[in-house]
Amino acid sequence: MSAAPDPRLQRLLGGLELASVRRQLRRRFETAGPDAPPTTARVDKLDPDAHRALCQLTGQPSRLAQSMTLDITALDANLRAAGLAGSLRDALERLEGPIVAHAHLRRERQAEWSALLADFAAGLRLREWLVHAPNARALLKRLGREPQQARQLLAAADAVLNRLPAAGIPRSQLAAEALGDAHALDAGKAVAAVVLGAWRWHEHVDGVVADRDGDGDPDTDAPGSNGDGKDRDERLRDVWARAGVMISELARPVLFLNLPLPAGGRFAWIPGIPGYLSLRQLLRDTPAWPVAGRRIHVCENPDIVAIAADQLGGTCAPLVCTDGMPAASQRILLDQLVAAGAHLYYHGDYDWPGIGIGNFVMRTWSASPWRFGATEYQVAVEHVSPRPRDLGTARVEAIWDAGLATVMDEYGLVVAEEALVTGLLDELRQDAGP
Repeated sequence: MSAAPDPRLQRLLGGLELASVRRQLRRRFETAGPDAPPTTARVDKLDPDAHRALCQLTGQPSRLAQSMTLDITALDANLRAAGLAGSLRDALERLEGPIVAHAHLRRERQAEWSALLADFAAGLRLREWLVHAPNARALLKRLGREPQQARQLLAAADAVLNRLPAAGIPRSQLAAEALGDAHALDAGKAVAAVVLGAWRWHEHVDGVVADRDGDGDPDTDAPGSNGDGKDRDERLRDVWARAGVMISELARPVLFLNLPLPAGGRFAWIPGIPGYLSLRQLLRDTPAWPVAGRRIHVCENPDIVAIAADQLGGTCAPLVCTDGMPAASQRILLDQLVAAGAHLYYHGDYDWPGIGIGNFVMRTWSASPWRFGATEYQVAVEHVSPRPRDLGTARVEAIWDAGLATVMDEYGLVVAEEALVTGLLDELRQDAGP
């Protein structure tokens, strides 16, 4: 506030009856800015008291009206001549504090953002994301809030991205070494969101994953979008894993049976005995899988692996279990097997979540169905004991079999994978070759 208001100014313009008029005038100055001060201002919704006070201020005839156009240039001159204020704007600031020129501030802020995006010296991954990802700049502005804070955020994200892909480093260690704070890349942190957004865009450009929106959040085709119940934190854990960064590296190891032993002697397991591989093992010492041209069977439920081990032992074909929607260790193993030339064949539960998981596996790894279609479902339900419908109504279309959802809807029965194990074992026995 430039100075205490003159008592005469308070009586003339500061009364309660002109409170709404002062608000309208302040908004007029706020939107115009100091470089282009307004010369007129229209005030509306005047009650009789406000209209009379304005007539007294301006000297206009007191014919009652609900609106009035004020000549600001004339008011400025009158206020100066009376020694009450330097101008109408000065009078309003004396009465109620400084007027902030919003339009001017917006222009300044936009210029600062433009300068930041034009001159920030980022690495290739971060720069490509900022330039090309549709939602990258909006995400940066939302997380950074102010240009200077956003500049610091970009610098931190770039320091992390320059260390990726890693070779199985824990996320907390990466954060501590790159940023000096072991929790700087935790879920929900701004730096983590920028890093993940840029990394996902990098994967999209390189054809590693499906189209991404560049905001660091899972897409509509990501796991969890078809009612599978997988939470967002776990999906982001998978993105970190693809970048070689581990979170809960020993959680949910991947269950398998009779996978071919990798070359190099670093891994060993007994044929016919189910084994586990952790995310730590898969990322820190990536196996050289001798599976080029091999069929690898993939099931949804761990009991299928147990039954196959009991009944087929070492004569069972290679089998991997997703244990529901595959988590980071399951996905990394399947990534590695496919990259080594294997072809996946998938089977799961005949319920809507099971179809959602099947869609994800088929889409992500170009898998083929393994006795997992409408024909097999129809045969299975015709041999189950009669029971009420238990399938539910959240229908999911199977991308590999256009008729499957219709047949499931018709019968309305859930068929667990374990109920079909006899046929699955037959194929695992037949495919057990070298």
